[in-house]
Amino acid sequence: MLKRFLVILLLLLVFPALSALALEPGDQAPDFTLKNLEGREVSLSDYRGRIVLLKLSTTWCPTCKQQTNDILRVGDLLAEKDVVVLEVFVQDSEKMVRRFLKDKQLPTTFEALLDDGRAHKAYNVYLIPRMLVLDRAHKVYHDGGQLFEKDLRRLIEEVAAQPL
Repeated sequence: MLKRFLVILLLLLVFPALSALALEPGDQAPDFTLKNLEGREVSLSDYRGRIVLLKLSTTWCPTCKQQTNDILRVGDLLAEKDVVVLEVFVQDSEKMVRRFLKDKQLPTTFEALLDDGRAHKAYNVYLIPRMLVLDRAHKVYHDGGQLFEKDLRRLIEEVAAQPL
């Protein structure tokens, strides 16, 4: 009986917390400024006016690796729709990220960013990968976990079809 009570209590504590992690469609995405692999500061706001695919991940997560492959498979659509890919590595060193990205045919506009904790905190990252699709005003269109190729294509097409 005590075990059942503890499980229910845990579920009541965890599920509201998990739902609070996601941003709702229409919410303004929190801005951040992080360094890329060349040491240049890059802000989300640098890309205002463009659709952004924001991936919060690590190099060692198997699902994150699968997500990268799905992003690479939609590279033609990303270029066609002028979509920016910002991949924020929340727990990795520059060396780890360079090794992870080596030999990958990255989308036209792709920035690998090293998180110093600011993005992790601003986006309440507890589960990875965390995929967000942001419209041209950087309002959240989608916030969730892994997106497969067909879902990425559909979401990008939907956001691109929105009036400017």
